[in-house]
Amino acid sequence: MRQSTEPYRPIYHFLPPANWMNDPNGLLQWRGRYHLFYQYNPTGAFHGTIHWGHAVSDDLVRWRDLEIALAPTPGGPDKDGVFSGCAVGREGVPTLVYTGIFPEVQCVAEAADPNDPDLAVWRKHPANPVIAAPPAGLEVQGFRDPFVWREADGWYCAVGSGIEGGGGLVLLYRSPDLVHWEYLHELCRGEADESGLLWECPNFFPIGGKHVLLVSSIPLNKVLCLVGDYRQHRFTPARTTILDDGGSFYAPQVMLDERGRRLMWGWLREDRDAQAQLAAGWSGVLSLPTELSMNGDGTLRLRPVAELTSLRAAHRQYRDVTIRPVQDNRFDSIAGTRLEIQAVFAPGAASQVGLYLFQSRDGVERTCVFFDSDRQELVIDRERSSLDPGTVRDVRSAPLRLPPDGVLTLRVFLDGSVIEVFANDRVCLTSRVYPTLADSRGVRPFANGAAAALRSLDVWDMLSIWPSGMRATPTRSPM
Repeated sequence: MRQSTEPYRPIYHFLPPANWMNDPNGLLQWRGRYHLFYQYNPTGAFHGTIHWGHAVSDDLVRWRDLEIALAPTPGGPDKDGVFSGCAVGREGVPTLVYTGIFPEVQCVAEAADPNDPDLAVWRKHPANPVIAAPPAGLEVQGFRDPFVWREADGWYCAVGSGIEGGGGLVLLYRSPDLVHWEYLHELCRGEADESGLLWECPNFFPIGGKHVLLVSSIPLNKVLCLVGDYRQHRFTPARTTILDDGGSFYAPQVMLDERGRRLMWGWLREDRDAQAQLAAGWSGVLSLPTELSMNGDGTLRLRPVAELTSLRAAHRQYRDVTIRPVQDNRFDSIAGTRLEIQAVFAPGAASQVGLYLFQSRDGVERTCVFFDSDRQELVIDRERSSLDPGTVRDVRSAPLRLPPDGVLTLRVFLDGSVIEVFANDRVCLTSRVYPTLADSRGVRPFANGAAAALRSLDVWDMLSIWPSGMRATPTRSPM
């Protein structure tokens, strides 16, 4: 099978050659090489029997898709699906910890040959399931997506859950060897009316003198970022925000690489109907790798990894332009659907300032990304993004306060149907759009209410991360 070439399919975001993908799993750097696993249905572009796909990269940018790493074992604890989990290195052996379903249990697999640079073959541990049930006495809904880390006295594991009739919950376990686990207590619990009923895909890590807990909330379908303190193996959040409220970002996973960087990928869901996904033959893509750090005010800083600049090709540049609330023909030459855009604005008295993306010549289709100075928000407006009624068309926003110098810096990545927007390294909005018109390729800065200063605008065409342009679908499904 050859991968789809439809215009909506990204060329520099990772996705498998065909079929369904969702959560990133098992992020690991082993002997210099990055390993990315992901939830994968090899039978079609729909959520079916889930396996673990596997890809490797030497530079975080260009990936090589490998054969399936984990498949359901008939009669085993993961017979109905190999659900989300993580990867760690234990005593020189790369180890995957994941969820088997019906019922939800936690399982372990080890690399058959740690010296294989691709880590192509994995063996499931004979002790599976290593955590066979939720803690006695707790009535929970959901018990999945283990996230494991090492402390001085052993391995720790956070498992996503929720209390029946209550809110989201993360359960904490400890083990000397990743096989024998004891339940300790709740790591953190939320209130249902504030943070949802069930917390999936927990990620828990130290950064900038604080600890961060990322959870994907049901039914909110959003990723919550809790920042706080971790003492005596209990986490007390002081601040809760939405990590990315662009409508498409979910189930991220975080890793620490050999350079000490905290890196994150998320699943970007489709925002077109199931029939269109089946017709295309693929569904789901991963976000660009993003480096996390901590701002001085205790909020996360989000910045695309520096390696992505290696994909830049043809470059257009503008400097010191006044943007007025009227059409400006000098930007007519900027067009494309696979671009990186960096724009630096001084909004001044303008009520709105930003970019039109995927704009048709007549303006019938376009997506707007802008800063609203009255509301102090970063906004992505998809109400006119497509003429296709089977796509999501809405307005999403996130709070954003400009620094004392009043400068807005937007870094925007367009890739077929993906829009990733980073504003001042503080706010990220990620969305999917599906314009129907052949000329919906325009990019144009704009201002409303008053003139604004465009200090700089840089636009690069972006190269494909797949050198051959096409890849074969992995065929082997190990048991």
